[in-house]
Amino acid sequence: APLTDTVPPQVVPGADPSARQLCFAWGPAEVLVCETLFGRAGGFRSRCLAGAGAAARALTGSVAGTGDGAPSSSRVFVVRRDQDIYIQTLRKLFNESHGIFMGLQRSEEELAGKSRKAQLVQVSKNYRSVIRACMEDMHQAAISTRDPALQGQYSTQVSILSAMELIWNLCEILFVEAATAGPLLLRLLDWVRLHVCDVDSMVREVLSSESPSKHKLFWNVVDVFVLQGRMDEARHLLSKEASANPTSMNMYKILDDLMKKMPVPSLGNTQTLTELELKWQHWHEECQRYLHDGTFASSPHMESICKILVGDEDAILEKKELMTTWYHFLVTRLLYSHPTVKPMELRFYAQSSMDLFLGGQSSPEPLDMILMAAFEFEMHQVIKECSIVLSNWWFVAHLTDLLDHCKLLQSHNLYFGSNMREFLLLEYASGLFSHHSLWQLGVDYFDHCPEYGRVYLELHIERIPLSTEQKALKVLRICEQRQMHEQVRSICKIMAMKALRNNRLGSALSWSIRAKDAAFATLISDRFLKDYCERGCFSDLDLIDNLGPSMLLSDRLTFLGKYREFHRLYGEKRFPEAARLLLTLMTAHIAPCSFWMTLLTDALPLLEQKEVIFSAEQTYELMRCLEDLTAGNPDKKKFQDDDVETTKVEMLRLALARNLARVIVKEGTVEGS
Repeated sequence: APLTDTVPPQVVPGADPSARQLCFAWGPAEVLVCETLFGRAGGFRSRCLAGAGAAARALTGSVAGTGDGAPSSSRVFVVRRDQDIYIQTLRKLFNESHGIFMGLQRSEEELAGKSRKAQLVQVSKNYRSVIRACMEDMHQAAISTRDPALQGQYSTQVSILSAMELIWNLCEILFVEAATAGPLLLRLLDWVRLHVCDVDSMVREVLSSESPSKHKLFWNVVDVFVLQGRMDEARHLLSKEASANPTSMNMYKILDDLMKKMPVPSLGNTQTLTELELKWQHWHEECQRYLHDGTFASSPHMESICKILVGDEDAILEKKELMTTWYHFLVTRLLYSHPTVKPMELRFYAQSSMDLFLGGQSSPEPLDMILMAAFEFEMHQVIKECSIVLSNWWFVAHLTDLLDHCKLLQSHNLYFGSNMREFLLLEYASGLFSHHSLWQLGVDYFDHCPEYGRVYLELHIERIPLSTEQKALKVLRICEQRQMHEQVRSICKIMAMKALRNNRLGSALSWSIRAKDAAFATLISDRFLKDYCERGCFSDLDLIDNLGPSMLLSDRLTFLGKYREFHRLYGEKRFPEAARLLLTLMTAHIAPCSFWMTLLTDALPLLEQKEVIFSAEQTYELMRCLEDLTAGNPDKKKFQDDDVETTKVEMLRLALARNLARVIVKEGTVEGS
């Protein structure tokens, strides 16, 4: 977006004029930053130190500039409010999520109850699929590029998108779907399996080897499967170990039977929580009995797995490197110690799991705090932390909108007027308006902000650079659809002035008519008439011929349209009609005085026709107009000294006198007969 040229660069007021100062100029969505040094003559030269660049990086992380920051360098830094919208590979995220957002707004009242919840869950999954698709595109871009800087940028974006999907998925489980005890654990297991992918390469390496049970990472892979509750895959691998080591067959069968019989919650609600707890308690006691009996004592690996099955926290924590994150530890801990955990109990297990996993050796990262807030069902804290940490407003705007449709944010209004949903949507849409094409998406977001959306749209749409007529028509159509009359007039005036500067009179007139600007239409009509006087013909005939009711916008425009109609009638040899129209233009006083001589000159060919065209009364009117022109002209002396004008006047007087004589004779003959 181009920076405004109406606001001069600003400097810190009251500073020492001889010292270096930070100079800045505001634009619609960005700031130009440079360093200034004022000289004794009152002027200044711009220099930009590396410090200005560092300040810009600290503010937004997006600085554009060249040079090394030395005193002799001259650099200007562009500080943007939202750099992510300029990343080409993120366009899919913005464009496709816009369609999902619009679909959600339209379907708000269509369904209710369980159907509505299923619809909202599907909308959430659609958002996640867009994040994942964008993440995969970014990953491919990172692989294919050879530029280390670009590769680093893409890798950073992949990490950010991955964190966004992780957070969104958890919010979907806890807030949107609101999974209950039992199914809740299954959803959390799916969540961990989907997002903890560090072990996938290790699994592929072991399974692709000639003898998986002999591979050095074999037991690590088995442990990973057990930690993630993937019992069928763990049993399959253990069967390979039993085949390769017959002496462990008995232990394998017992462990396999325990893993096979492990009770798990059902999504189909085929059993009550009480039944599940009883089955799980019986199974858990059986596992403990085998462990206490020393059944697996001769195989440390199998014994370790059995300890995990009974929920031994120390045994699970020994596999910290395989789990990699505290929330993986949390879900594994719940799976083997409290499978029927209730949603409101999660906060206690989450906090203790994070404390145990980190062990005071490291402090929680921002992502950890966001996930912890989600487990504590503090959705407003989730939104707040995401707003601070993430690099754009896309995530919080769409997540908040979805939660609002789930009726989870109804009671939370901001103290400065708008609710949280609208505030975040306004911020996101405002960022879109700084982009040369994504602004069109922002219009729809403003439309669905009932309190301040229209005001924001009016302010932002006036700042869109109208670089082409096609873009101006697009903006104009948006304003007309929303009855934004002031903006319509403003756009039309701007485009009319641009066309006039480029001497495109037809386009300028068309825009001034759309703006309903009578004064400007009069100005352009005068230019048309001036061009006609100089060239003897009209330009843009199609436009003038089809003015229709628009010509009533101003007297001058009416005259232009009617004068062109006179020429058309004359060209079609409809002389009586042309004569009446010409006389009307003279007597109605809508023609500019400077054009009267041209009109009278146009009457000459009609006066010289073989057939009498003007009646006596009409001829007298023409004579009166001629006398008014010659007698009332303020430059009468100059008019008389102009030989050409004098000749025209004499020719007109002669033609009028001759026509009057012919008319009198003709009318007398008619009366006599």
